[in-house]
Amino acid sequence: MILEPTPENIAKCAERLRWGLPVAFPTETVYGLACDARSEAAVSEVYRMKRRPSSNPLIAHVSGVAMAKEAVIGWDKRADKLAEAFWPGPLAMIFNRRSSISALSVGGRTSVAVRSPAHAVAQALISAFGHPIAAPSANRSGRISPTTAAHVAEEFADVADLPILDGGACEVGLESTVLDLSRARPMILRPGAISAKDLEPILGPVASPMIGAQVGSPGTAASHYAPAKATELVLASDLAARLARETAAIAVVAFAGTPIAAPHELFALPRHAASYAQLLYATLRRADASGATSIFIVLPDETGGIWDAAHDRIRRAAAKRPAPTT
Repeated sequence: MILEPTPENIAKCAERLRWGLPVAFPTETVYGLACDARSEAAVSEVYRMKRRPSSNPLIAHVSGVAMAKEAVIGWDKRADKLAEAFWPGPLAMIFNRRSSISALSVGGRTSVAVRSPAHAVAQALISAFGHPIAAPSANRSGRISPTTAAHVAEEFADVADLPILDGGACEVGLESTVLDLSRARPMILRPGAISAKDLEPILGPVASPMIGAQVGSPGTAASHYAPAKATELVLASDLAARLARETAAIAVVAFAGTPIAAPHELFALPRHAASYAQLLYATLRRADASGATSIFIVLPDETGGIWDAAHDRIRRAAAKRPAPTT
């Protein structure tokens, strides 16, 4: 059920978190499925609802630095500077966790990622609850992340009593940058709106492993953010020839103005980096809901900044999917 984010509804959702029950809420990145980060039972319910592998850790969302220090060990001057520069915002920082944070929520690791989201509704919910909130994206595991309350409602249509606080469309639209500060050299485990170039004036050199080499971060499975339809990555230079060989309708996710002839259909994205990122998941969802038999995603040539995060999500969306387990 989609709820207006009134003070009364936020208070009711905070009370629900105290009971160990999940709540969906908006952040500036994507919508999250929230639970009490301290409760094994509450965290277990979120994993069950999402059908999420227990090895895939959750981010603890906090109101700010003071609450972050209640969740992690080893908060230092680097973290103070990063928080001053980028919090609230789309940066999650990994430190060793305190015992108060559920071991289940971190996939059995000794570390936890903490983030202070830059969305008024998220901040209001965390403050009303008064403790860290563990929250993965509010979708079934491996599927396209939700960037509106309606997307969450579609994902969990079978869960009649899930409250969804409606904060409008997410401003960033891609998940947060995950930065590991628990190692000697800081490393980006998941790219996001805040890039290595943004971080290096504060930290110095920052490592960024290739896709497939990241570990210990949400959203880094080889196949992730995936539509239900078969999805393929196509270079712009190959698109026309590929479509000419296809008799069934293809949903093409590409820049606005890309020439597409029937029976194929263009699902257009803008060339502006921030706008592209904000609309990517919603556009993939529209393509997935279309009458096309499959999806082609045209990989943008642009790189750097949030384009690198978009490339990361697109490659995972189009990656070979694991065989179903029996």
